[in-house]
Amino acid sequence: MIEKLKEGEISSVEVCTQYIERIEKFEKNVKAWEYFDKKKLLEKAEEADEYRKSGKPLGSLHGLPIAVKDIIGTFGMPTECGTSLRKKMSSSQDSEVVNLLKIAGAIVMGKTVTTELAYFHPGKTTNPHDYLRTPGGSSSGSAAVVSAHMAPLSIGSQTNGSIIRPASYCGVVGYKPSYGLISRSGVLKQSDKLDHIGVFGK
Repeated sequence: MIEKLKEGEISSVEVCTQYIERIEKFEKNVKAWEYFDKKKLLEKAEEADEYRKSGKPLGSLHGLPIAVKDIIGTFGMPTECGTSLRKKMSSSQDSEVVNLLKIAGAIVMGKTVTTELAYFHPGKTTNPHDYLRTPGGSSSGSAAVVSAHMAPLSIGSQTNGSIIRPASYCGVVGYKPSYGLISRSGVLKQSDKLDHIGVFGK
């Protein structure tokens, strides 16, 4: 997909439109998004397409939409951490992982559901394979959006199984890297020694 985006075989607007159609079809049952604004997404996609046409150097993820767990700070979007205590609260700046995604040219699609404060209390998300079953936590929405083809990639976090468990339950790949490989700056802290940022893909 990235190669086709870089070569102009497909546009970011086309890619995002396809994912919007999937979201409109399945989100009512999967309930994986805490924040999603299709108008903003398409505006960012149009900007990415215009930038590509300029001939300037492209980042490694240029024009690719990516979902982000709702404990990860994103400027201009709410970061509620799955709790009513932070309803409609936003971050004053992007977390380091979001900053790196944007530098690489990726588009942040929106925020995915987490268990409350990335702990035990489950969120609203269901398992895309069976709406009566759990998607696993705490990165519930991040695994579910990839499983339901509502995003090509998503960012999650793990303190004690919170990437590998929902990945397993939802039938996707969950990657928990070595400790400290991906910066946790700007992300809700649970444990100094156990918190990891990771990725979900097909």
